[in-house]
Amino acid sequence: MPLLAPIRPIRRAASVVLSMALLCVALATGPVGAEPPLRMGPYVVDSAQVLDQGQLDRVSAAVDGLYADHQVRLWVVYVRDFNGMIPQEWADRTATMSGFGARDVLLAVATQDRGYSFYGELPSGVSDSQLDRVLTRDVEPALRNSRWADAGVAMADGLDSAMRGGGVSGRTLLIVAVVIVVVAGGLVLYSRKRRDDRRRAELAAARQLDPDNSTALAALSLEALQARSKEVLVEIDNAVRTSAEELELATGEFGTTAVTPFSSALLHAKAAAAKAFSIRQQLDDDIPETPDQQRTMLVDLIGTVGRADRELDGQVAEFDAMRDLLINAATRLDGLTRDLVELTGRVPNSETELTRLTTSYPASVLAPVHNNVTMARERITFAEHNIDAGRDALTQPVGKQGGAVAAIRAAEGAVGQARTLLDAVDYAATNIQQATDGLPAALEELRADIVSAKNLAGYGGAELQAAITAAETALTSAAASATSDPLDAFHTAVAADSALDLANAAATDRKLAAEELRRRLDRALTDARARVGAAADYITTRRGGIDAQARTRLSEAQRNLDAAQQLSTTDPTRALASAQTAADLGGRALHEAQSSVRAWENSQPPSGTAQAGAVLGGILIEGLLRGAGTAARQRSGGGYTPGSYGGSSGSRRISRGGRF
Repeated sequence: MPLLAPIRPIRRAASVVLSMALLCVALATGPVGAEPPLRMGPYVVDSAQVLDQGQLDRVSAAVDGLYADHQVRLWVVYVRDFNGMIPQEWADRTATMSGFGARDVLLAVATQDRGYSFYGELPSGVSDSQLDRVLTRDVEPALRNSRWADAGVAMADGLDSAMRGGGVSGRTLLIVAVVIVVVAGGLVLYSRKRRDDRRRAELAAARQLDPDNSTALAALSLEALQARSKEVLVEIDNAVRTSAEELELATGEFGTTAVTPFSSALLHAKAAAAKAFSIRQQLDDDIPETPDQQRTMLVDLIGTVGRADRELDGQVAEFDAMRDLLINAATRLDGLTRDLVELTGRVPNSETELTRLTTSYPASVLAPVHNNVTMARERITFAEHNIDAGRDALTQPVGKQGGAVAAIRAAEGAVGQARTLLDAVDYAATNIQQATDGLPAALEELRADIVSAKNLAGYGGAELQAAITAAETALTSAAASATSDPLDAFHTAVAADSALDLANAAATDRKLAAEELRRRLDRALTDARARVGAAADYITTRRGGIDAQARTRLSEAQRNLDAAQQLSTTDPTRALASAQTAADLGGRALHEAQSSVRAWENSQPPSGTAQAGAVLGGILIEGLLRGAGTAARQRSGGGYTPGSYGGSSGSRRISRGGRF
């Protein structure tokens, strides 16, 4: 018993020492498994310690191969959990801390949390659908089965395959070659497939070239240059139109002086786009160019668009900083609500006016606006949804209100297009009324000019006689359609009278001819403005479904209209020719745009929703996500996001991920 007395104090002291040691360890290590965002060092980081050395080397080799082939930096990190954050937020902060640029992408995997995120700017040549296939077909199954190294390798190999344009494996080529030997008829299919693969691969390579690298561009085939030129025309035209809408809102908010840098960049982009469309128009006209001429023109077109696109993108960060929608988001939402009340009140009158026009004129006259009221309602509904979503986002804690920005932008775009759609109905009535009011005078003047021309038949020769015959035919046609289609009748009479006037000018006193020419020019300009304006409104509110061809015609029509207005005081003869060309091209642009929209609508699944209308209107842009995370994208309706100021390549940042 006496020996036990010293032992008890010793035991108590040891217990105290052990407790203090455990407390120090706990304080030093923090919560077990917590992995805050980090600054990436090596390209592959295994904080979760789930890879052996061989697996780590496999992932590193795949990452290095992707950079060697495409100069895309893939970073892969394995952690135990995301420190209580959603995967996209953890990846976003890690990318920011690591100073990621345009060619950096991140695959972050939480092995115990069973979550992952793929984050960064989508590499050129990789579409959203291709990325989704890589993630769902290769990466997620590997993660689900805890094949951590396989997931990293699959991410690198999937991006490599997509950037190569899909490629064809050696085994597939061998099988096809055997089939060719056995079945002679397979040769045609095999050759066609190889051509298609080669075209896709070459086009994918063209997308990655610097637009200023004229030497590399000139080395491409004419077919690849043609395809790439049409792509960049659509991209820059969408970028210019969306940027113009955003800039108009910013100008009203901050004033002209504050937005001067962005206005200047947009003006330069518009000028570059007009030049590019002019080149495309030359390539599309009936005058053939040699292959070398075509190559030179296409390289110039792509370079011009690329420089304009970069200039717009260079202003995006400053523009977004200036127009931080979260600063006064509640006030903006209130203003948008007032706009919706005003627009909703206009809908019944516009519908009544459209019904009146429909009962008075054939469908061809009202084709540009026949569904404008329906589309305006869709935009209003879409705006209401986004206003509600914006208000809900503002109720979230500070730092989680980012969804309000996308909602406000989408609502602003929808409100603007709804107003344009309803205005177009009113403009249609005004244009028809102007044509109706001006048609009697135009017909009477055409009759008088025919009489005058016949009196001058001995002086005008064959040219004047041909103009008289054409004018008489046009007079008969215009008079017959004066009631049913006054717009077309007015155009026919004005065009015929202008042609006849040009023939008369050679045989009449120059002073009198100039006075007559002035009146005809005014009518031609009215006609051209109406036709070009109708086409522009149509393309702006349906740009999501319109290809380069209609945009090219519209750009050329606008160029001729601008030239006509500039020359109207100094050279009315050339101004008249430009106005007539503008009117003709404006009509062709509208016709081709309508065909393009019909083709787009036929390719879409049956919907009729407000979101489908927003996609057609270019308010929501598939795949071009300007820094919006998955949650924001879900609030805006899936794989779409509203456009904003900037070039076509300024909104490729994506964020994918979730649980596995």
